[in-house]
Amino acid sequence: MQERPNYFDERVAANYDQSSAPMFAPEVLDPTVDFLAALAGDGRALELGIGSGRVALPLAARGVPVHGIELSRAMAQRLREKPGAEGIEVTIGDFATAKSEGAFRLAYLVFNTISNLTTQDDQVACFRNAASHLEPGGVFVIELFVPALRQLPLGERGVVFRLDEDRWGIDEYDVANQGLVSHHFLEVDGALEHRSAPFRYIWPAELDLMAQLAGLRLRERWANWNREPFTSESRSHISVYEKPA
Repeated sequence: MQERPNYFDERVAANYDQSSAPMFAPEVLDPTVDFLAALAGDGRALELGIGSGRVALPLAARGVPVHGIELSRAMAQRLREKPGAEGIEVTIGDFATAKSEGAFRLAYLVFNTISNLTTQDDQVACFRNAASHLEPGGVFVIELFVPALRQLPLGERGVVFRLDEDRWGIDEYDVANQGLVSHHFLEVDGALEHRSAPFRYIWPAELDLMAQLAGLRLRERWANWNREPFTSESRSHISVYEKPA
């Protein structure tokens, strides 16, 4: 596997929390932590792509031992600077392949992070890596968007996903190759900055097959962390995969 490009460098890490402020809102974060804490119980949790600790820190504050894997040293440094981070160990490496010691009751990937892996092979490797860290009966949780292809008119390739006063977001789809590039336009100190990163979108059924290849099975799927039913109109899903006991 080739070394993965790091799209979360110092420039991105410097204002990542600010630019992702809606994801820190209690109405978003509290149900996320409630859901994960219930699955972890008295076991250990592993966050793949731990970033700046948005989920890991409040989960650890609930008494769940949390370990993380993170490719970006800049993002990991932001985590280390926060209160409560001293109890969270972080392995620097690619979460599709990097290993952490010990077995975990829970492994999880939130905020569409698995789509940062831009090939099917890498995504399958991620499932296998997560499964290898789980104890029997443990679970792997993924939060992921549903591809917005229904919003894409024939012949067009762009979907606007954010339209604020100081930030605009456009997803540029490559339907033939199941890929997209997420473009972010930000106003910073009166100047317009453009940042972009590639993703590979994944349908829920394809995720389920990846899980089977890794020896996992789908246990439940919800539209969100509040456990609302997943339907044809859902724009995201929370999928829970179990390692057989």
